[in-house]
Amino acid sequence: MQTPLSIFWFRRDLRLDDNVGLYNALKSGQNVLPIFIFDSEILEKLPKDDARVTFIHDTLQDLSDQLQKDVGSSIAMYHGRPIEIYNQLLETYNIKAVYTNHDYEPYATERDAELKTLLESQNIAFQTFKDQVIFEKDEVVKKDGNPYVVYTPYMRTWKEKFKTIDFKFYPSEKELNNCAKNINLPNLSLEDIGFTRSNQPIKPYEVTPRLIQEYEATRNFPAKDATSRLGPHLRFGTVSIRKMVDKAIQEKNEIFWQELIWREFFMQILWHFPHTKDQSFKPKYDRIEWRNNEDEFKLWCQGKTGYPLVDAGMRQLNETGFMHNRVRMLVGSFLCKHLLIDWRWGEAYFAEKLHDYEMASNIGNWQWVAGSGVDAAPYFRIFNPTSQIQKFDKNLEYIKKWVPEFQELTYPEKMVDHKMARERCLTTYKSALN
Repeated sequence: MQTPLSIFWFRRDLRLDDNVGLYNALKSGQNVLPIFIFDSEILEKLPKDDARVTFIHDTLQDLSDQLQKDVGSSIAMYHGRPIEIYNQLLETYNIKAVYTNHDYEPYATERDAELKTLLESQNIAFQTFKDQVIFEKDEVVKKDGNPYVVYTPYMRTWKEKFKTIDFKFYPSEKELNNCAKNINLPNLSLEDIGFTRSNQPIKPYEVTPRLIQEYEATRNFPAKDATSRLGPHLRFGTVSIRKMVDKAIQEKNEIFWQELIWREFFMQILWHFPHTKDQSFKPKYDRIEWRNNEDEFKLWCQGKTGYPLVDAGMRQLNETGFMHNRVRMLVGSFLCKHLLIDWRWGEAYFAEKLHDYEMASNIGNWQWVAGSGVDAAPYFRIFNPTSQIQKFDKNLEYIKKWVPEFQELTYPEKMVDHKMARERCLTTYKSALN
């Protein structure tokens, strides 16, 4: 008779410390088989040298090596559709329960519902836990039970509720000895899953006391590169959200803390309003007659608009997989308002390129610049791509780094006149919304 096992399924929580689902699995009283599935449904939509896949693969190898060294275990890696992989696992092991952490995106909730049905048909418990956020789903809502659709009151209620909870860590790293040992577990190379190594490494995050303290003063200036680079690490769970919130509290920095709350705000918006994945939060904004000029979109993608700060941002994105947050707002506004190109085109391009792509935040921010989202600001907020230089890159350091030819004859003419584009945008929006 095979030894009964519990499975822990790593997904967006690629760490051994303070991992809620892993902690609960390891405390369950059964040996735990840690697994990861390279989901073919997700992978087939990605470029074959996608930096995020390289990052996930390398992180898993590091975790496996650490498990091997510390407790003689490792992580079993599979490639395919999760439901098919689980059918194989059920034939191979005597599985008593599957543990994992919640995932809130529309595809993930459908996938998990399908798996839960399969497991329950075999009398196997499917246990999932809250790990990647402090508050989820409808835990922070208005008094009448309706979701918040404006950030500031959400943030205030979030902070009030935070004072009332038992805020604690889950020391999964101390229970690793309960992992299944000496089993010949499958490992996979990048080539095994049809990928090649990316030449865009994802930077380590940096959350020093100094960075947190200077965050408000420096975060808006792209040349300073003073952001934490936390995005991909929160996205893939190589860092614990509880530990990051704890750091913000220790340093008494409200601004850094509030950036973490923004992430949860957008997550609960997507959870309550899943249609916003591809439809405007405000339905009338889907009446806008976008120009959607493919040649102009291509110039925007390449960073050849003739507006140096826009071009610098797009070139930084293409070369590094990262774009400074302040510049993201400008390039997004330029695409939607100056070129009248559908925010969904920009959202899809960012989804392909950004290392820190997070569906909820990406959609939330793109709808914000298009005016179609939850933000209460009027649609006639149109960033001026020239005056923004004076505000945020006065000495042209960022522009000189990414667009060195911006003062030369080879640099393209402005693809559209700002004043004309602004008037065209206002006219187009007004006719759709009135």
